[in-house]
Amino acid sequence: MKIGVISDTHGFLDPRVEKIFAGVNHILHAGDIGYASIILELQFIAPVTAVLGNTDGDIGFRLTETVELAQQKFLVHHIVSPRELSETVAARIAKDRPDVVVFGHTHKQFSEIVNGVLFFNPGYAGKPKFGAERSVAILHLDGKEIRPEFFPL
Repeated sequence: MKIGVISDTHGFLDPRVEKIFAGVNHILHAGDIGYASIILELQFIAPVTAVLGNTDGDIGFRLTETVELAQQKFLVHHIVSPRELSETVAARIAKDRPDVVVFGHTHKQFSEIVNGVLFFNPGYAGKPKFGAERSVAILHLDGKEIRPEFFPL
């Protein structure tokens, strides 16, 4: 199974995302969506689970979502500090016991196992600005193995 992971679109969906995500089974958007229409565009590629980011208004999504895909549980939340979890995020992780926590906000790629949980940030996917690195990712699920692959934009 392949899962497309994107975050921090801030109202801009790079046209290359459609080609990169072609063939994914599901897409996770970790917030700072910008416009709900971004999610509608992504839904033409695959089903989407999305959360609100700190710059999103009330566009109809929750702050946190949990979804199970290929026997792996994913918790999606926009602002996460893997080594210094907020009380809210720590409580949600304790309750839901995810295999993977997908987050955004920092605009930087991150993929590291902390306390037995993979914390994953696909990086910044919004409009090009000031030479900032931009990327999306695909998580390849094969049984219990999860292999991340980053794609520059």
